[in-house]
Amino acid sequence: MSQLLTEVPQELAELLPAGLHALCQTSAYKKGARLFAVGDKPVVMFFIGSGEVVLERQGIHGESIVLQRSRHGFVGEASLRSARYHCDGRVTAPSEITRVPIRDIQAAMASDPAFSTRWIGMLNRELKRLRLQCERLSLNRVQDRLMHLLETEGQQGSYPIGSGVKSLAAELGVTHEALYRCVLDMEKKGLLLRERGQLKLLTGAPGACGQ
Repeated sequence: MSQLLTEVPQELAELLPAGLHALCQTSAYKKGARLFAVGDKPVVMFFIGSGEVVLERQGIHGESIVLQRSRHGFVGEASLRSARYHCDGRVTAPSEITRVPIRDIQAAMASDPAFSTRWIGMLNRELKRLRLQCERLSLNRVQDRLMHLLETEGQQGSYPIGSGVKSLAAELGVTHEALYRCVLDMEKKGLLLRERGQLKLLTGAPGACGQ
């Protein structure tokens, strides 16, 4: 974590009761910073205004398994009711992140029904995103998973890969070698453009990519 900022992101300001705004602390984080580790006690909620954070856990062979990738909004929402973190939170691109004390969020929920309703709406949107992720992981081909990601979570077919293709492969549940091959194949066929930290879908009907 480096420089301390002052402004609360607009979306967060609209979600939280006005009384919590003064308790928010927004900071700039560098790539590689760790927000929390397995076993830590949750004290604050983290809201990503810009950048990228992944929740990850070590696999049985020592590999990193990405459980969630967030570029906007709260990360690790379950920590609001958890005694300990069950994964690591790591910053994978330069980010602006706001910390909000968990105890104060819980108190506001108990006394402010309108805030509780807004919070439930936010969780419903996150649930929809996670359902799309489960749907994506049920697809067999690497290209199908990549296309699904670009079409459902990209902006006009463009998706940021600031943390790199290797990190994206972990999110898609494939090896980075398989994803590299798939991206190169789609580029050669004129289906995909990779530039300035973005993958951009250029046309419809995809060609075949193997696992």
